[in-house]
Amino acid sequence: MVVPSGSLGTWNWKVIVGNMFPLLVVLSVIVLWAGITLEGAEELLEEFAILAVMVPTMVDMGGNLGAILSSRLSTRFHLGTTELNPSDRVLWANVAAILALAATIFTALGIGAWLIGLVLFGGPITLANLLIISLVSGMSVAVIAVVFSFLATYGSYRLGIDPDDTTIPIVTNVVDVFGMVIFIGVSALVLGF
Repeated sequence: MVVPSGSLGTWNWKVIVGNMFPLLVVLSVIVLWAGITLEGAEELLEEFAILAVMVPTMVDMGGNLGAILSSRLSTRFHLGTTELNPSDRVLWANVAAILALAATIFTALGIGAWLIGLVLFGGPITLANLLIISLVSGMSVAVIAVVFSFLATYGSYRLGIDPDDTTIPIVTNVVDVFGMVIFIGVSALVLGF
């Protein structure tokens, strides 16, 4: 494996800040889209309050899944044990593990939201609808997290930037935006709003 020249593996604070500051500014602007989407869905969230309870968990779990995969990929790059080869079985095992974890987490989220909704709001949304919303949104977000984990890790590595510095902010912010848009869209579609 050829290591690109540049700042990969350096602990120089100037290099880290120089790489991260512009990235964080751009990501902050992008995340405003999630806030605008949430603002636009105010009527939906007021009518079905349990959805508002689900929003932070949905977005946070998607980002966490992406962060897990990004960390694993970054470690494999640093150790020289991967080149993102499509025939790499360990790479596919990591992706499968992330997707299986997502299916488990988002199923639990749907059931938990239904139980909370039953107790607090009288169950305005059926268990089936909450499971559809949670699983479709959650698995879509998990796929996006996987794709951006690969793109951010490989892109950073090829640019000579330490993936440990860039991948998690990129993946979590992108998942925040897409997670919010997908969750609101799927919820509106399922509930006929």
